[in-house]
Amino acid sequence: MNEQATITTFYEADHDRLDELFKTFQRLKRSDFAKAKDAFKEFKVGLQRHIVWEEELLFPMWEEKTGMIEDGPTPVMRFEHSQIKQLLDTIHQKMEKQNPETDQEEQALLNLLSSHNRKEERALYPAIDNVTSAEERATIFSNMNTIPEDRYNTCCGQD
Repeated sequence: MNEQATITTFYEADHDRLDELFKTFQRLKRSDFAKAKDAFKEFKVGLQRHIVWEEELLFPMWEEKTGMIEDGPTPVMRFEHSQIKQLLDTIHQKMEKQNPETDQEEQALLNLLSSHNRKEERALYPAIDNVTSAEERATIFSNMNTIPEDRYNTCCGQD
């Protein structure tokens, strides 16, 4: 991570990476279930890690810098994260049962992620970049690597 790295650039790139994994899962789930399940696992773990990074590092930094705790954007983001996790778990349970009939849950997840990511990318991430210094952002990026894997790595028979 270079010193000029922004929250917006990094987290948008992670959104894009996760989107591609989900598309791979969708494309393969009826033709190569094993590969689809692997793609879903990588997507689920990656998205859970992304949420942990936001909730444990980004949001507290935003709230500390702005004083916006109960009346700012982060309560909405946390609520949407809980909805995202529920949909992930529903799809996960079907994957565990070798059931590829997840179209309804996938659409609900895509709709939620589309709206959620747009709010983060257009408003929250740029706002966090505006209230933090390069040094503070570097600390966030560094701290992301210190979060224990067991905080987010639960999927496919491991939880």
